[in-house]
Amino acid sequence: MKILGIIPARYASTRFPGKPLVQINGKSMIRRVYEQACKAESLANVIIATDDERIAAEVKDFGGSYIITASDHLSGTDRCAEVAERTPGYDAFINIQGDEPYIDPTQIDLVASCFNHKDTQLATLIKEIHSNEELFNTNIPKVLINSRQEAIYFSRQTIPHIRNAAEALWLSKHQFYKHIGIYGYTKEALSAITKLPPATLEIAESLEQLRWIENGFSISIRITDIETIAIDTPEDLKKINHAL
Repeated sequence: MKILGIIPARYASTRFPGKPLVQINGKSMIRRVYEQACKAESLANVIIATDDERIAAEVKDFGGSYIITASDHLSGTDRCAEVAERTPGYDAFINIQGDEPYIDPTQIDLVASCFNHKDTQLATLIKEIHSNEELFNTNIPKVLINSRQEAIYFSRQTIPHIRNAAEALWLSKHQFYKHIGIYGYTKEALSAITKLPPATLEIAESLEQLRWIENGFSISIRITDIETIAIDTPEDLKKINHAL
């Protein structure tokens, strides 16, 4: 199976405008993501999808590949779908977050491994939760999975609810998982899900993957033990620079 890695990158961000171009230890964030993605053994190629000429100029400067996409896409998935339509010859696509400058290439390969099974439509990663801080943080989506390693539901709330036990004891009663925001799609599934209207569960939770589940698509799951570091705000950038 021939797989293309796509890194959606937009300049306009409510919390951090120009985020892809910020410098991290001498390199732009988008360059660091691109270089890490290129190390993934499962990818035949990596393309940055952007609607901004400033980002395109930066990618061109460091020798990366890019495609200028429409400016009205509502999500990274929609931007990936445009790239998929314009780049024939690929069977599946991996949507790599453009704000994770130190993403581990093995995580990309782990998502890609889902497509070794011919029935896989969509794929993503989850990670075990080990702290109450994460467990009850509504900014961290939680995931329920079935015995076939498929997602049942995503929620910003803590799921499942452990009845008849104090919240401080929940981690000792059940293994909870959080979602890691990297997606894989077959060409057919990607085309189909971007034509679906917003669904009630998606609107309620503000999680686009619920649209796919509500419309009957299966999302294959792999479990990673690697923590990701995403930069959502200027404060996050200060923290990572301090750590470096």
